[in-house]
Amino acid sequence: MDILKTIFDITPFTWPEIFCAMLAGTIIGFERQISGKPIGIRTSILICISTYAFTTFSGINHEPTLDLRVIGQIITGIGFLGGGVILSRDGIVIGVTSAACIWILAAIGITIGTHHHITGVKMSVLAVLILIGVDTAEKKIKFLGKGLHKKYINKGPN
Repeated sequence: MDILKTIFDITPFTWPEIFCAMLAGTIIGFERQISGKPIGIRTSILICISTYAFTTFSGINHEPTLDLRVIGQIITGIGFLGGGVILSRDGIVIGVTSAACIWILAAIGITIGTHHHITGVKMSVLAVLILIGVDTAEKKIKFLGKGLHKKYINKGPN
């Protein structure tokens, strides 16, 4: 029995938190993947788990508080990663929502890393509700349509 405990011991991490990070990443990644967006399930899970791990590591030597410098560096790194998915095509900026998804995935990973794993999963559900809700509103309400930006670039604001 001690051998099993040794094999499955992942201190300083916990299995419930790892599973919540995977679940949260899957929830957002699934929505992005079925929408045909560049940030899919694998990427989302990896962002959640890695930010969870970095946040957990930041508390090891500073218990019971976190080393906030690590969280600051996570934010900087995620900003760089998010900036890499933003492109300009034909005068239209694309990828900003994907970059925002990277931000929320990192925030969720940090939330789980601060031992609020259920809150992290709830945040992922909220993010998907926002993504789906705004997309639905853009399709149903004409002036919220995605072609609005292109119209202003080509014709001006009148």
